[in-house]
Amino acid sequence: MALSFVPMLITKFDPWKNKLCTCPPKYSFNPYTGCSHACIYCYISSYIPDPFNARLKENLEKRLRKELRTKKIDTYISMSNSSDPYTPEESYHQATRKCLEIFKERKIKVLIVTKSDLVARDMDIISRMNASVSMTITTLREDIARRIEPHAPSPEKRIKALKKLKEAGIPCSVRFDPIIPGVNEDGIEELVAEVSRYALHIVSSTVKPRADSLKRLRNSMPEIMKEIRFVKEGNSYYLPRPIRYELMKRVRSACDSTGITFAVCREGFNINTAETCDGSHLIPER
Repeated sequence: MALSFVPMLITKFDPWKNKLCTCPPKYSFNPYTGCSHACIYCYISSYIPDPFNARLKENLEKRLRKELRTKKIDTYISMSNSSDPYTPEESYHQATRKCLEIFKERKIKVLIVTKSDLVARDMDIISRMNASVSMTITTLREDIARRIEPHAPSPEKRIKALKKLKEAGIPCSVRFDPIIPGVNEDGIEELVAEVSRYALHIVSSTVKPRADSLKRLRNSMPEIMKEIRFVKEGNSYYLPRPIRYELMKRVRSACDSTGITFAVCREGFNINTAETCDGSHLIPER
C-alpha cells in the first residue's frame, strides 16, 4: 500500500522567487489551510482549493513538535503567509495559541502576521516570547473594510488590539497592504497618523492581484476597476510603476512625519528607512 505524503509544516519562505522581494531569510508556518476572512484582493485563491474556508491542519501539535525535534530553526518564523493565524475558526480551535506555546518553550523567534484583533487574546504568551506582531490595516473606514475584507474584524477592533499589544510591551508593526487606487489611497496620511500611536514600523504595498483576484476586484468594484490599468509581471498584475512610486512615497512621507520607520513590499523602490521590510527587526530577545 502506498504511503500518503505529509507536507512539512515549517518551510523556507519563498514568494515564487519574486525578484522584488526583499524579505530576510525566514521560515513560513500556517496552522490553517485557507482563510475565512475572504478578502477580495487575496491571492491565495490562485493556489489553495476552497481558499476562503479555513481548515485546521491535521495532527498539528504532534507534527509541529516532531518537526522541531529534527529541524534546526536558524532564523525567525513568519506566521502566517498563506492564511491568517487568527482566522475566525481560531476562536474555538485555539490552535495558534498552542503553537505559540510550543515556540515559546523553544525560544523560537516568531513574526505574527494577522488582520484580527483575536491576537490580543494571546498577549500573555506573546509578551513572554521572542515575538512581534504585524497587524494588517488597509483603511480606517468601516464601509471600505466591509467591502474589501468582508469577514475580517473591523479597523476599530484592530486598532484597539494594537493599543492593547503596545500596553503589554509587545513591539508591533502595521502592514498597510494593499493600497488600491480609488478605494483606500485617500486615507493614507490619516491611517499612518493613527497607527503610529501604537506601531513602530509600517510596511506597505500596492495591490498586486493574480488573475482570479483581479476578476473578483472587477466584479466587486467595476466602476473603480475600469479606471485602473494593470501591467502583468509574472503571475501577478501590477499598477504602472509611476503610480506605485507616488503611492509609496506618500506613505513614506507620512511615516517620516510621525517618526516611525517605513518599507515597501515587492515594489522595487529604494526608499526604505528600516532594517528589514517586514518588521522582523522588532522581534525582541527575551
